[in-house]
Amino acid sequence: MIGLSAECQPSSVSAARRLLAEVSRVVVLTGAGVSEESGVPTFRGPGGLWRQFRPEDLATPEAFGRDPRLVWEWYNWRREKIAAVEPNPAHRALAELEARLKAGATAPVRPLTLVTQNVDDLHERAGSRSVLHLHGEIWRLRCTGCGREDYDRRVPLDPLPPVCACGSLLRPAVVWFGEALAPDTWDAAVGAAQACELVLVVGTSALVYPAASLPAIALQAGARLIEVNRDPTPLTPRADVSLQGKAGDLLPQLL
Repeated sequence: MIGLSAECQPSSVSAARRLLAEVSRVVVLTGAGVSEESGVPTFRGPGGLWRQFRPEDLATPEAFGRDPRLVWEWYNWRREKIAAVEPNPAHRALAELEARLKAGATAPVRPLTLVTQNVDDLHERAGSRSVLHLHGEIWRLRCTGCGREDYDRRVPLDPLPPVCACGSLLRPAVVWFGEALAPDTWDAAVGAAQACELVLVVGTSALVYPAASLPAIALQAGARLIEVNRDPTPLTPRADVSLQGKAGDLLPQLL
């Protein structure tokens, strides 16, 4: 493993570039640290949202059943925050990496799969196309009655809580605490991890499961690992290259 501090990163960035140049199938796993650099509030860490709110009060099926308006006021606020920010250089670098790998692909396989734990759309707005949202999408609404899902990008939503045409309450189509990931999305992420040659892990603590198990799945299948994060994580000792710093500073250098 090549680790790097802020003072000695050039050689490690070069090593990461060499690894990327040697592979044609890549999985990227992104976490809250990527969106935080655009101004999206995170849940954990200094100033994180869970220091102000309890998860069970705002992000569980029970909370929604108890007070849907309170839950929707919070998600409406989050939607407004996300709508007001723009993709940062890390988002754009990952979109550029996908475009380069796709241009050089010689086989009918997806050269890059971007698996994100974030519910915002900043990756898509930056140009990424092969995105799997493990924890759902904040711009999608799901009917608690008929199950229909649709995108709704109105900011702010009015009225609150929103109601489906069938008369049932709509909820954010995100994965709340105590809920399982969408099976199709998870299966696609696992399949991509098992088939990739390199996994690039960006802006995540590697503590939230099952998402945090994807790098291990890729490593077990023989993939290499590049980590980009501000602080060391449980993945750092297993990384071929560990780059510590802002994703928006480091990812453009990998290209």
